[in-house]
Amino acid sequence: MDIKKIPSPCFVLEESRLRKNLEIIDRVQKEADVQIILAFKGFAMWSAFPIVREYVSGATASSLHEARLCYEEMKARSHTYAVAYIPREFGKILHYSSHIAFNSITQWRKYQKRVLNYEEKVSPGIRVNPSWSPVGTALYNPASPGSRLGEPLENFKGKLPEGIEGLHFHVLCESTSYDLEKVLEHFEKQFGNFLPQLRWVNFGGGHLMTREGYDVAHLISVLKSFKTRWPHLQVILEPGSAFAWDAGVLVSTVLDIVKSGGIRTAILDVSFTAHMPDTLEMPYRPRIQGARDTVEKGDKNVYRLGGVSCLSGDFMEAYAFEKPLKIGQKIVFEDMIHYTMVKTSTFNGVKHPSISILRADGNLDISRRFGYRDYRNRLS
Repeated sequence: MDIKKIPSPCFVLEESRLRKNLEIIDRVQKEADVQIILAFKGFAMWSAFPIVREYVSGATASSLHEARLCYEEMKARSHTYAVAYIPREFGKILHYSSHIAFNSITQWRKYQKRVLNYEEKVSPGIRVNPSWSPVGTALYNPASPGSRLGEPLENFKGKLPEGIEGLHFHVLCESTSYDLEKVLEHFEKQFGNFLPQLRWVNFGGGHLMTREGYDVAHLISVLKSFKTRWPHLQVILEPGSAFAWDAGVLVSTVLDIVKSGGIRTAILDVSFTAHMPDTLEMPYRPRIQGARDTVEKGDKNVYRLGGVSCLSGDFMEAYAFEKPLKIGQKIVFEDMIHYTMVKTSTFNGVKHPSISILRADGNLDISRRFGYRDYRNRLS
């Protein structure tokens, strides 16, 4: 990648890295005989869907707009789950869906007749809460006490609701195959009596099988073992991060260097709160090319990185750079394609980064540029 030729600011998806991830995902689904689909909430860059469709055949949606995106751009009816469905949208959601999961028994009863009487087959399921999760950050833990996500076992009162064909759970986040193994212990212990009556189970997302060091062979073993116990069930996984993990960057530029209270802050043409919200929400410190995120005694080229918005907390604490920063210099944030890109905003009217694909042959395709109309048209 020739950084000098990349416009700033710009998200850059690298096709070769994406294909590397997709090859791992394809290996898992073939060797374990499961279906892996893309979660749009983690990666919804539809200009890359022609590549994704070479390896997987579907996606999961959590809203009408995501379901429509799946139908139009992934060329498939979606596996749809929403915390609650909006009545006026439900007919269109059925049209775009092959599977539909309900967050509560109450929601299922509300829409049961519409699903069962729909002109095309839509397979219904319910999300359950196995009451265990390895996720330590409360904001991302779906199994925390009192969680609104999924029905706990006691709400079923020992009986699977009539017409339900599948169970869905999602309690992982950037987790390991060993975490999945433990979740399955809780899931089967609690909901195992229902499994003979079902057609499918959905293990949700959070399976970070493309991260370096992930035990892919163990994941395949865990999935095979489950299928040995329940050979009649279709097993579905719906990771988001795994598809685009470490598959691209966000290129930015230093606009100014501000000195205050002994701290040097490099002001960039991007915003953490608007363009990299997970760095503040999760929180985590993004990797930056040519810099360390830990500052040691004696480091000279130390800079805090400031976003361009007026939010006082729109910054990252100091990094140690290899060389002094200069105004006009490009700063490259690693691993910026999954999740953070789908959560961007135009807060403060800050220009949204362009979106591009670096092709395997080295050519850069600019998929989208943003301007004033994109900001204005979100408002009224």
